[in-house]
Amino acid sequence: MIHFVGAGPGAVDLITVRGKMLLETADQIIYAGSLVNAELLQYAKKRCRILNSASMTLETVTAAMAEGEEMGWHTVRLHTGDPSLYGAIREQMDILEEKGITYDIVPGVSSFAAAAAAARAEYTLPGVSQSVIITRMEGRTPVPDKQKIADYAAHQATMVIFLSSSLLAALTAELLRGGYDAETPAMIVYKASWPDEKVLPCTVASLAETAAANGICKTALILVGPFLQAAYERSRLYDPTFSHGCRMAVAKP
Repeated sequence: MIHFVGAGPGAVDLITVRGKMLLETADQIIYAGSLVNAELLQYAKKRCRILNSASMTLETVTAAMAEGEEMGWHTVRLHTGDPSLYGAIREQMDILEEKGITYDIVPGVSSFAAAAAAARAEYTLPGVSQSVIITRMEGRTPVPDKQKIADYAAHQATMVIFLSSSLLAALTAELLRGGYDAETPAMIVYKASWPDEKVLPCTVASLAETAAANGICKTALILVGPFLQAAYERSRLYDPTFSHGCRMAVAKP
């Protein structure tokens, strides 16, 4: 059995209970060493085989999975954050299905959620933004047509941008081209939930400058949008003058 497990954003205690239990009972753990906190491996039993996939290919990863299956092992494929976001798990699952190997997926706390917690921010503010766009800059790996940063910036919704902290000058140009003002609030969140976490408020125009001043070129999320400012409307969910299925409205005085 192969278990794809979300390791969470970095802090050891932010892995799910199910994920921790699977680490403790695994016979083989294949973990994304360039991103996953290696301290999570402390949960592995003594005779567990541990492989770092940072230097492996899709073929060698799935071969190790198949070998474990032949041995009757339980294998944990440990991905950073939640495996459904930039985890490249579909291609692994397709090969496992071709080989007739059973697998399941254990969701994890994504770094985009940890970044909001670090920033003490709410992505969806009434009257400001009710949508969150999770995306990345086009770099060596292209993005599909109509899914570039400028295309999404035109919506003026909350944006959480992955895998782009080394491309901030180009990112700023794309955000401006899409319609964001240069003074639109932005934030760089470096290694959200890790001990060396950094939260750096800035603007769209000062993204690259802020990153350079703090020595950040990887392992950071970029948050963009007016949700980072203070002005917003009160939620109707807890408004005494607003009725819903669990509460009747009280007349305004």
